[in-house]
Amino acid sequence: MRGRPDEESGDLFASAAADYARYRPGIPSEAVRLLVGTVRGVARPVVLDLGSGTGQVAAALLPALAHEARLDLVDPDPGMLREATETLAPLLGDSPAGFHCVRAEDFTPPFDGYRADLVTCARAFHWMPRPAVLTMADRVTAPGAGVAIMGDGSLWTYQAQWTADLQRLIQSYLGPERRAGTAGAYTEPGRRYEDDLAESAFSDVSEHRIPVRRTWTPAAVVGYLRSTSFARPALFGDQHARFEQEAHLLLEEHARGERLVEDAVFTMLLARRPGGDR
Repeated sequence: MRGRPDEESGDLFASAAADYARYRPGIPSEAVRLLVGTVRGVARPVVLDLGSGTGQVAAALLPALAHEARLDLVDPDPGMLREATETLAPLLGDSPAGFHCVRAEDFTPPFDGYRADLVTCARAFHWMPRPAVLTMADRVTAPGAGVAIMGDGSLWTYQAQWTADLQRLIQSYLGPERRAGTAGAYTEPGRRYEDDLAESAFSDVSEHRIPVRRTWTPAAVVGYLRSTSFARPALFGDQHARFEQEAHLLLEEHARGERLVEDAVFTMLLARRPGGDR
């Protein structure tokens, strides 16, 4: 898995929380099974979720975790954490939760003796200073803890005729280069997540690739685009409404009254300290 250069993500997604919560795909059930397996046998597991966004990882894990598991969600965007709080409220039951509006590398334990049994990061590691985040994780985790780095690309990288035509439409407004973050154009990553993990305390890594088929309505794709760094509304200025109209028409032509199909691969790097239990 490759990451993107570190960027300032707080401002980037500040106004996208509602669309993110509504339109971003969830976590596959097979990924949930793998994550829960890492804390099997721990009476009251502590899960530290970094770059939590609107709480998708926590919401997927809660029904499968042991009773009274603790979850700590970390995200620098208060809007994302507000959405996460609302999402998790009916799911928590007796499980305690902490919501920490800080960057991942700045997370500090909420109480003395805190040790996380599992650290998760889904679709967010590329926004972070990764060595610093892994150093932080080493400080706050139990000896046998696992670190799970997860992601599955985006509709920009998925190759199909409907996504190619959608990409060309975006480029007709924003130029040929893929836009990303506050720095402007996307640049190809120069380092894999595996390399980051190999140089960290969590150098024992296994890779899990989970095929996922998703179906989209045109309206859902347009909503999803509003939550992305490459097609967020601010990039279009006063042309955004026009772009969304054109995108919806284009997607309707491809869907022809049915749904648009995405065959994705959800990849998980599950890492531990050498000699730790799997």
